Amino acid sequence: MAKLSAASLDDVSAAAGRATAKAAGVVVDDTAVTPQYLQGVTAERELAILKKIALGSIRNKLIFILPAALLLNYFLPMLLPIILMVGGTYLAFEGAEKVWHKLSGKHEDDKPAVEKGPEAEKQIVSGAIRTDLILSAEIMVIALSTVSHQGFWSQMVSLVVVAFVITILVYGVVALLVRMDDLGLKLAQRESSGIKKLGRGLVTAMPKVLATISVVGTVAMLWVGGHILMVNLGADGTGWFNAPYEWVHHIELGISEATGAMGSTLGWSFNTLCSAVIGFLVGSVVVGVVHLVPVKKAQNT
Repeated sequence: MAKLSAASLDDVSAAAGRATAKAAGVVVDDTAVTPQYLQGVTAERELAILKKIALGSIRNKLIFILPAALLLNYFLPMLLPIILMVGGTYLAFEGAEKVWHKLSGKHEDDKPAVEKGPEAEKQIVSGAIRTDLILSAEIMVIALSTVSHQGFWSQMVSLVVVAFVITILVYGVVALLVRMDDLGLKLAQRESSGIKKLGRGLVTAMPKVLATISVVGTVAMLWVGGHILMVNLGADGTGWFNAPYEWVHHIELGISEATGAMGSTLGWSFNTLCSAVIGFLVGSVVVGVVHLVPVKKAQNT
């Protein structure tokens, strides 16, 4: 009995490891997207807000996504691609909205969220958790596809492990990023000139690093949203329009085969660019509908 239990645990651990590795691409996007929600937050509130977002992420995965994914995979697997496309459209909308907001030249109030009041913090947390819901759904469905050959309980345990490992990984890295400037300040107060120089370098570099991550986060929304749409349009259960994915995948393979050692990187870059363009185009349509329709209604009344 003990040997059987140990073997089962080994199987679950191995499956969870494979599932986590397969979802690694979306994990990187999740890590890039999250820091932008902490812009305008005072340093003393960063970790408290990040903790709320991380707890919301765990709730997303365990309470909403995990039961829904397992039940749909068992009873109505054809609905999973459709649900993912809805989420991909939302991600594309968020990314495109940020791009158009930047291009419009409008600037929001730069006061820290804590000075705007508790409602501002709630909006930051709720917005981050909504975005996390989509990214977490993609992560969990990818992970589920890796363990779908196993029994129901093995699938469930594997996905619970994936949920905790990925949440700790993502929000642990984000916490390190947002507190790196504080570490720099402490190092800058040391006696060693080398350590002082390193500390000052961290303090100087982190605003630029976080600004870059914010841009990467926006691109990641467009990329992941567009990729979800492109892949799932032709997935089993939909099969509506497989041409975009087939076209992009065919050219990606051609680039990989024609460019030698850099082939896989260049092919992946082409796929990513196409996904981001699709995400931006779809997201821009949704931005137009969301923002222009209410204006027209107001003009007609």
